[in-house]
Amino acid sequence: MRSRFVDVGVGDRVHLLEKGTGPSVVVLHGTGNPAGFLLPLLNDLEGVRALAPDRPGIGLSDPIDQPRGRFREIAVAWLDDLLDTLGLETTTLLGHSGGAVWALWYALAHPDRVTRLVLIGPPALPKTRCPLPLRVAATPGAGDLLSRLMRPTPKSMLKFADQVAGEKTTLAAHPDLVDLLVAAGRDPVTDRAARAELRMFVSPFALLSRSGFRRRSSVRPDELSRLAMPTLLMWGKDERLGSVAVARAAADLMQNARLEVPPTGHAPWLGRPAQTAASVADFVRREQSGPPTTSVRYTAND
Repeated sequence: MRSRFVDVGVGDRVHLLEKGTGPSVVVLHGTGNPAGFLLPLLNDLEGVRALAPDRPGIGLSDPIDQPRGRFREIAVAWLDDLLDTLGLETTTLLGHSGGAVWALWYALAHPDRVTRLVLIGPPALPKTRCPLPLRVAATPGAGDLLSRLMRPTPKSMLKFADQVAGEKTTLAAHPDLVDLLVAAGRDPVTDRAARAELRMFVSPFALLSRSGFRRRSSVRPDELSRLAMPTLLMWGKDERLGSVAVARAAADLMQNARLEVPPTGHAPWLGRPAQTAASVADFVRREQSGPPTTSVRYTAND
């Protein structure tokens, strides 16, 4: 694994982790957790060139201005500039959680540059629901107060992982990742960037709404139906964002999608790194023959 910095745009420095050779896979981490949180997955990825940037303001990457009204537009432009800087005309995009939303946004804006799409637990699918801790964190006033009064600790991170991701036991097996999440949570720049993104996704009236997510941040059914590139949707059996039926309905809307349901929560690589990496690598390396198919295969890795 190699760590390096690249300059994207004018004066924006981006940190990324890079490993391997083969077809490129740009890996986008979730909200508030740096690219290093994906190390168990990255370490087991074989036969591909994995590039995992810290998204703006997270980890070691510089923050950028992302006003709420233009958040999606700026996210797409940032990723477009990053691919140009990395010399990638086309690539596979892999995104987890909030990073999967960025991958979806980019694939819709620039389908010619995305050869394949891997989505792990994207919260922007229709009928997903927002876990209560995220609703509280995104509530005006309450989230800011909690951020000031409750400094992250290993214990609080494990509790959060249980309530939001269903991954308390699996995360506890990676004490280095727990330390990474605590460090990220205590960094004021990362904290601001994470809360700004969270407020993009979560309604200010989340405690009163049915799903908790902003309708405008969701990817609409008609947008999902435009996705023609081969897509792998991974949705844990114990995913806190919604039942497998939510993921199945989304996959049915896509033109060429496959749904995998591992026996995990929101972050399948924590408990099953080798199996998750093998699914991703096999999907990325598989040669696409013939026209896109509208069929959807449902599999369970148990």
